[in-house]
Amino acid sequence: MLCFDCGFMNQTRKTILTIFLVGLSVSSFAQFGVPNLLKYDKKRFHFGFSLGYNQFDYTISTKPDLSNYDTLMMVNTRSLSGFSLGIVTNLRLGKYFDLRFIPGLSFADRYINYTIRFPSGNELVRDKRAESVYLDLPLLVKFKSSRMLNNIRAYVLAGGQYSFDMISAKKKKAPENGNVVLKLNPHDVQAQVGVGFDFYCTYFKFSTELKMSFGLRNMLVQEDNAYATSVTSLRAKNLQISFIFE
Repeated sequence: MLCFDCGFMNQTRKTILTIFLVGLSVSSFAQFGVPNLLKYDKKRFHFGFSLGYNQFDYTISTKPDLSNYDTLMMVNTRSLSGFSLGIVTNLRLGKYFDLRFIPGLSFADRYINYTIRFPSGNELVRDKRAESVYLDLPLLVKFKSSRMLNNIRAYVLAGGQYSFDMISAKKKKAPENGNVVLKLNPHDVQAQVGVGFDFYCTYFKFSTELKMSFGLRNMLVQEDNAYATSVTSLRAKNLQISFIFE
């Protein structure tokens, strides 16, 4: 039996509300009616930095029948909060299009929960923690609107990202106490989509951005233990809210 983590959707709603409230607060610095940074949009290149909050999780698939695994009843995932840092390089392609390259680091934790029922009827949840520090190399196309109220733009973006987990457990050995280490592939390729708002302040441009990443590779390294063989697919997904200064 497979159980999907409803907490991820609740966190999504909370994050969308957060980005909306932060955007309203920062927009007050954009000084409606007074155009700022009039030459900014004509520059070929822009640079800056990004600070982000993320929720990493997995899209998990298990074998349809877990009866071969004796007491294993259910497998699900639980996301934890993390943060991201990035360096922004923006290439102007035209009036409404930009190409963005934002290499950075993402710090992420997730849990895979295995529910085990003993013959006595008692249940035990065993957590397998997946800790990661990703080197992210995203390449995105940004489509932006005309300025609204002189100092605001809405935009959407899409593209792909290569991620390398610098502390992957793929090569780790099982500890001497007999616990099983869940091994993950360090290389991942993800599709990304996002939305955001640009706010033109007096001396810089500030952006709030909501972005989703969907892993295209099965990250689980198959080994001869119930924790690995009961799962057929483990693909990354990530919700990220970013605050960008350019």
